[in-house]
Amino acid sequence: MAQKQTQNQKSGSKIETSAPRNPGTTGAAPRTGGSSNNSNTGSSSSTSGNGRAQVFSIRAPGASTVQLVGDFTQWQDRPITLQKDTDGTWKATVILPPGTHQYRFLVDGKWCDDPACKQRSPNPFGGENMMRQVA
Repeated sequence: MAQKQTQNQKSGSKIETSAPRNPGTTGAAPRTGGSSNNSNTGSSSSTSGNGRAQVFSIRAPGASTVQLVGDFTQWQDRPITLQKDTDGTWKATVILPPGTHQYRFLVDGKWCDDPACKQRSPNPFGGENMMRQVA
């Protein structure tokens, strides 16, 4: 059973989209598709206000649902549902303000690390949170 993580809240995050709104997210639902040139390391040239578009992705071809949770979603309070590509990679583009953001994936309700993320921080549940630095 997944435990709810609590972290310091960061304000100002929103999600860029062309899909219908999802009431469980900050702003709007994640954008489907998008540039495949962005990697899990967070490099991006898109900006919105003082935020930057960040692509989060994880390969989970057998999964039924994948959610992104982090300090920018108040963890499980407003998870972001990722969209599945034909190759089994799940993606979402999120506009994040500058700073360091912690996150994890929920794959079919189970906590999962981002295998492409090298920056991590211990969490109070005995695991690690992934760290995304936004310039």
